[in-house]
This record gives sequence, C-alpha cells and structure tokens, in this order.
Amino acid sequence: MADLISMMGWPAVACLILVTIHSYLGMHVLARGVIFVDLALAQIAALGSTIALLLGHDLHSTEAWMWSLAATFAGAAVFALSRVRFRGVPQEAIIGVTYAVASSAAIIAVDRAPHGAEHIKALLVGSILWVTPGQVLKTALIYAAVGVFHWIYRRKFLLISQDTERAESEGVNVRWWDFLFYASFGFVVTSSVQIAGVLLVFSFLIVPAIVGVLFGHNLRSRLLVGWIVGWLVSILGCVISFQADLPTGATVVCTFGAALLVATGVRRVVSSG
Repeated sequence: MADLISMMGWPAVACLILVTIHSYLGMHVLARGVIFVDLALAQIAALGSTIALLLGHDLHSTEAWMWSLAATFAGAAVFALSRVRFRGVPQEAIIGVTYAVASSAAIIAVDRAPHGAEHIKALLVGSILWVTPGQVLKTALIYAAVGVFHWIYRRKFLLISQDTERAESEGVNVRWWDFLFYASFGFVVTSSVQIAGVLLVFSFLIVPAIVGVLFGHNLRSRLLVGWIVGWLVSILGCVISFQADLPTGATVVCTFGAALLVATGVRRVVSSG
C-alpha cells in the first residue's frame, strides 16, 4: 500500500483535479453537440507545444505553455466564428477539419524535431505518472480561476449551450461569449495536455459527462454523477496501472472506456425493467 501511494499518489490527485473541471465542461460540450471540440483544442495545444519544442524550449517550460495557450486562443476564435457565420455547415465539420489540420501540422513539425517519436507519444498519452506537486498545484489554481469565471457567468454560458436562439433573442452576443467559453476551455486544455496527453484529456471530458446524462435528471445531478464516476474510475485506473505495471495514461483511458460500457449496460437494464 505504501508503494502504491508513493508511486500513484500525485498522479491520482492530478486525475481527480482534471476530472472535476473536464466533467463540467463536458456537460456544455454535449449540450452544444460539439463532441470533438476538446480533442481538437487538445491537438491545437499540442501543436503549440511542438512549435515551442522546435524553437528550443523544453516541453514543460513556461514558453511551451504560452505557445500552447496562444494556439488554443486561435482555435477558440475559429470555433466562435464558425457557429455564427457558417450556419449551413455543421460546426462539428469545422471542428473535425481543424483537428485534422492541427494533427497534420504537428506531425510535420515533429518530423523536424529530435526524438520526434517520443514527443508524439507524450502528446497522445502524456506523462501523468511523473507529475510533480508543483504541476498539480499550478493546475489546480488555473482550474479554480476558470471555475470561478464560469460560476460568475454561468447563466450566459448555460443559456448559449442549451438554447442559442433564446440567447440571441435576449440580446446576448453569442459570438463573443462563445469565444470566452472556448478561450477558458483553452486555459484548461493547455495545462491538462501537458500533464495527461490528448487521449486522456478527451476521456476526462466525455465519459463522465455521458454517464452523468445517462443517470442524472438535471445539471446538478448530472455533474454529481459525472464527478463520482470520474473520480472512482481514475483511481481504479491508477491502481490497475500500478498492479499490472502498465502505462498510466493509456490504462486510465481504457478503464474509462470499460466504465462507459458498464454504465450503458446498467442504463439499458434499468430502462427495460
């Protein structure tokens, strides 16, 4: 037990923090119908850190973080404009194209970087096993600031996510508030990708939110269900990783996938009964 806590303690704490903010954002993502926006923003953040790497900065340096943040702000602007301006085109299509372009650009950039294969692996599954207390504290402070921001302006964010037409009729500047939503999303993703990688970040966002929708009846209950499931699955994934000597990030992702299968099965049984 002591070895487990020593090795997996801080990774587990990091998972709990990431699940808390991503589960909430996942509720917005599901309501907006932009399921892959997190994946796209995560890949854009990864592209920013890759550019920083080519410029000679360490992957976990402040400079790399700033490049990632700037890249996600650019992505936020694209996503905010695409919903309002291109009504004939589903926003998910714009998000998909953005993801493909960001992924391809990252591959091109990595091809010029030393140890490119290791960098690609780090971008996908992260290095959460080696997270430090300093990184956890910094991430918690950033997420707390984002959480306070969303709490203060929760009515506008929820209204736009749930009923865009009503928001427009009430005079809300949807384009501006969409940008603020995706920009705050970018703050979260920029930090989480450096710690957990693209795939784990996507799992934190979507799986707890889906389970919350399956078993919750309103936003509060859905958040509570999502948080509880996300926390438990994260801890379970870390324990499995330690016991089986498996890569932590990839193991937690697979554990989330298994949990979603179980949850949908339980929901089907409950509905049929």
